[in-house]
Amino acid sequence: MIYLETVGIAYAAVPKAVCTSVKLILSQLDPEFVAPTNPQRLRLHKRYRTSRFRLSRWQPYEDAFRFTMIRDPLRRLLAVYTNRVLQAQDLKRSPNLKHGRVDLPMAPDPDYFFQNLQPYMRAVSSIKHHALPTALFTGRDLGFFDRVYMTDEMEILASDLSRCTGVAVETSHANASGVRPDLDDLQPDTRFAIAQFLEEDYAFLNRYFENPFH
Repeated sequence: MIYLETVGIAYAAVPKAVCTSVKLILSQLDPEFVAPTNPQRLRLHKRYRTSRFRLSRWQPYEDAFRFTMIRDPLRRLLAVYTNRVLQAQDLKRSPNLKHGRVDLPMAPDPDYFFQNLQPYMRAVSSIKHHALPTALFTGRDLGFFDRVYMTDEMEILASDLSRCTGVAVETSHANASGVRPDLDDLQPDTRFAIAQFLEEDYAFLNRYFENPFH
């Protein structure tokens, strides 16, 4: 939970659901945040830590404007490969993989990665963090929040936060994941593995997103 006491805002961040972009908005509302000269080097995630949902953490802030941002589970998972594997090179920097403690390729193609997602999650903490189900970060009851935004509603979020705080904020999209793998180009076994992995997430978010595997 990320709480800005001065403006009465509480945010449950979900990895790979434009949380960096939302944190950039929060930094504009936070008088204690000092931005470095280069915006690409903002230490947003150190100040605004993404954590798993615990109701006890939220109870002291019942009067805050509580919100979260969610993303279509398939698009979110595919972005893990594009952003964390290809762009951030998390596998090549993993001590477990670099030193051979886990026998997994450091440069897998999408089919191999998604067919072996669970072993990669066990071996590389950043992969696990970004691929965990949405409910671990939002809690099981989305009705707890004053507003649940989808990732294409950044402008609405900015407008709502500007209105409730009296501070004009600007939106920007950080950590763009580039070109994601196309589901149709993946092997049938890969699509099956992804479908199994996302079943729980789509059931949880069925009010917002249609499961493409059904």
